Amino acid sequence: MVKKKILWQLYPTYLLITLAAVTAVGWYSMSSLRDFHIDRISGDLEVRARLVERLVAKKLSAKNISSLDALSKEVGKSASMRVTLIGPSGQILGDSHEDPARMDNHSDRPEVKEAISGKIGTSTRYSQTVNEKLLYLAVPVFQNGEVLGIVRTSLPVTFIDEVLHSIEVKIFWAGLAIALLAAVISLVVSRRISRPLEGMKRAAEEFSHGDLTRKISANDSFEMAGLADALNKMAHQLDWRIRSITEERNEREAILLSMTEGVFAVDGAERLISMNQAAAQFIGVDPKNSKRRHIQEVVRNNDLQKLVKRALNSSDVVEADFEMRGPRERSLQARGTVLKDASDNCIGAVIVLNDVTDLRRLENMRSDFVANVSHEIKTPITSIKGFVETLLEGAINNPEDASRFLEIIARQVDRLNAIIDDLLSLSRLEHDSDRFAITMEDAGLKGVLQSSIQACEDRAAKQNATVELICDENLQAKINPQLLEQAVINLVDNAIKYSGTEKRVEVSCKQESDEIVIQVRDWGGGIGKEHLSRLFERFYRVDKARSRDLGGTGLGLAIVKHIAQVHKGSVKADSVLGRGSVFSIHLPKIIIS
Repeated sequence: MVKKKILWQLYPTYLLITLAAVTAVGWYSMSSLRDFHIDRISGDLEVRARLVERLVAKKLSAKNISSLDALSKEVGKSASMRVTLIGPSGQILGDSHEDPARMDNHSDRPEVKEAISGKIGTSTRYSQTVNEKLLYLAVPVFQNGEVLGIVRTSLPVTFIDEVLHSIEVKIFWAGLAIALLAAVISLVVSRRISRPLEGMKRAAEEFSHGDLTRKISANDSFEMAGLADALNKMAHQLDWRIRSITEERNEREAILLSMTEGVFAVDGAERLISMNQAAAQFIGVDPKNSKRRHIQEVVRNNDLQKLVKRALNSSDVVEADFEMRGPRERSLQARGTVLKDASDNCIGAVIVLNDVTDLRRLENMRSDFVANVSHEIKTPITSIKGFVETLLEGAINNPEDASRFLEIIARQVDRLNAIIDDLLSLSRLEHDSDRFAITMEDAGLKGVLQSSIQACEDRAAKQNATVELICDENLQAKINPQLLEQAVINLVDNAIKYSGTEKRVEVSCKQESDEIVIQVRDWGGGIGKEHLSRLFERFYRVDKARSRDLGGTGLGLAIVKHIAQVHKGSVKADSVLGRGSVFSIHLPKIIIS
């Protein structure tokens, strides 16, 4: 169905009503005028017929019928009308415009029939005699209650048609003028009604596009003003509600985006309703492409799918731990609860995911650390206990054995002491870096590196190793000299210890674009790639037997890593089997050179 503008619904209606009213008034006016003129002419003809009636009555009483024709011609000529005298049988006795002998019997004429019956008869028709349209009026002539004859008078109605035609022309032009005026007024009124509605329509379209700040101006119409006011109030309420909903949504999205926990919701059919970025990263999906899809299409983890089903079917909080496979394996802890609407009906479930990968790794590291510490301490203690028992059983009486056993016990005690010292160093580093700001100062790096190399001179001399230093004299940084010196000592000591005899160790320090790099390079046997990622873990050893034989505690590189972290830096190890290793300390560029 074709929809029209309200203007083209109102305007044609008003115009049609106006035209119908003008036409009806014109027709009624013309009909009334015609009837009015006919009535006046009929009255005039009746008066004239009554005048002639007296003369005709006298002649009919005297049986002087032959003079009636002359009388009708005389009266007709003097009164400018046609007069016809008719007998009771319809025979023509006289006529002002025709010879009675040539005229037909008029007993069948309507007005004559009425007159014969004693009534006044009228009729309008075309006369074949005078070839004109005439208005006839017939009056009976009575004597002693009997109709002696009939006097019929008539006038042509042509002049009436002419008068009425001129009036019709005037009425037509007046009606046309009125219709045009009414058309203009109808158009103005229609526009006056439709224009505010069109304005409200445009405003409503702007409301639908989100512009709720526009105000609709009201006109002087009470109804239109009320409608405009209602629309303005509706827009204000919608704007307030949309702003409130938008703010709540933005706050909710901001909270969900800032959460480290993953959160997603499903409906009763296990289709995804929403998901924050953390959950998408944990599960490994795209939130936009996953919306309204079944959880089994999105997540390929059977444990999580089961948890969703349990959450939908349980009124209590459900929990589960599971592993997510992928480019990065994650350990996730999930909690699910039912999601309800305002009527307390179940409409879905909410699942909260916590990434406990680091926590599990720390727990494993703690277990490994405890096991390693226990193992590292238990080995020298077992050795000490065994040699002490041997001495107590009598070996003390043999000076040579006693001296050798006591030397072994002393070495094991030194080893225990070294382990404890390294553990205390790690503990102090963690404690001080967590609770207190470790003091930093501007210091020359070359002096710190020289002190570190000097501290390792004895071991270098024993293995006939050469330690070279490459460092700019003026290179300075904001450091803790004692801690940095200890880190470099550990790296140089390891390089000398594991590279073998008569090897060269190079210590260098250089400034790069965004950091300072301290490197300790050796040309020893190197380290396999599979060990590089774990070298800085506590008690991790590439060759456990060789490390213990060389007096290592397994904590030196862990101490280096913590010292670098205290300086807001990092450590790195590169090595190739058979070609040596490079250990680097990367410090942020906070230097003055």
